[in-house]
Amino acid sequence: MVALTALAITTSGATAAHAAPSKSELEKQITTASDKLEDVTEAYNKSKIDLKKTQADITKLNASLKPAQAALTTATAQMQKIATSSYMTGRVGPAEMLLSSNQKDLLERLSYLEQLSQSNQQDIDAFTETTQTFTERQTALKTQQTKQNLQSKELNAQTKKIKKDLQKLYDMRESLYGSATENTGSYTGPIPKISGDAGVAVTFAFKQIGKPYGFGDAGPDSYDCSGLTMAAWAKAGHTLPHSAAQQKNKPYAQFFTDKSKLQAGDLVYYRSGGHVAIYVGDGMIIDAPSAGRDVLHRSINIMTPDGYGRVL
Repeated sequence: MVALTALAITTSGATAAHAAPSKSELEKQITTASDKLEDVTEAYNKSKIDLKKTQADITKLNASLKPAQAALTTATAQMQKIATSSYMTGRVGPAEMLLSSNQKDLLERLSYLEQLSQSNQQDIDAFTETTQTFTERQTALKTQQTKQNLQSKELNAQTKKIKKDLQKLYDMRESLYGSATENTGSYTGPIPKISGDAGVAVTFAFKQIGKPYGFGDAGPDSYDCSGLTMAAWAKAGHTLPHSAAQQKNKPYAQFFTDKSKLQAGDLVYYRSGGHVAIYVGDGMIIDAPSAGRDVLHRSINIMTPDGYGRVL
C-alpha cells in the first residue's frame, strides 16, 4: 500500500512580520505544490491498480475453491472406503499370505497385495495433497480479502486527502490568476500525419487539447497525465496501466534514454515516473500538466526527461 505524502500548500498572505510573496514566488509555490500533488495522484493510481489485482486474485481463488472442495469430497470418500475395507477384512501381510496360500497361488496373491497397497497409498497421498491444496486456498483467500479491505480504506483516505489538497491548490491559483482553472481552448492547428498505431494515438491526443486536468481521470472529459497517455494508446488498441511509473515497464513499453531515437507516439517520462507525456514530433509533447490546467501542446523541455518509452 502507498503511504500518502502530505502536501505543504499554504495560502497565507501578508502578516505583520512578513511581506506578501511576489508573483514569481507564488508561481513557484504553485508549481511545487502541483508537482507534489501529481506525485500523490500517480501513487493513488497505482493503489487502484493494486486493488484491482487483489480483487482479481480473490475472484480466481473463489473460482478454484469449488473444484478443490469437490476433489476433497471425493478423496475423503475414498479414505472412508479404505478405512471400512481394512476394518472389515483386517490388514493382510506377507506372513499371513505365506501361511494361508498354496504355493502355486502365492506369487499371484503377493502381486495383488502389492497392487492394492500401492493403490491405497496413492489414494492416501491424493487425499493429503488435496487437503493441503484446499486449506492453502482458503488461507490465501482470507489473506487477499483482508488485503482488499485495507487497500480500500487506504484509497478512501487518499481520495479525501487529495480532494482537500486540490482545493488548496485551486485557492492558490485563484489568488494569483483570478481563476482556479485555465481555459486554453481546443487545438485548431494542423495535426501531423503519422502512420500506424502511433498515428492513431497522436491524433487522439491532439483532439484532447484544452480538456481539463482531473485526478484519477482517463477521459473522455478530463485527464490526469497517465490517464491521457493510456487513453491515447487505447484508441490504437494497446493497453497501458493507469500509472506513469508502470507505463515505463515491460510489457507496456520499451524504455530507452537516447533522445535521437525518439519518434512520434513515444512516451516521455519525467520526475522519476511522476509525470508522463506523449511525444508528437518536432520537439513537442501533449500532456495533462496538473490540477487547474488543461491538456497542452508544448515543448518537450518542460523539465529534463528521465527517458522515453516505445509502446509495445
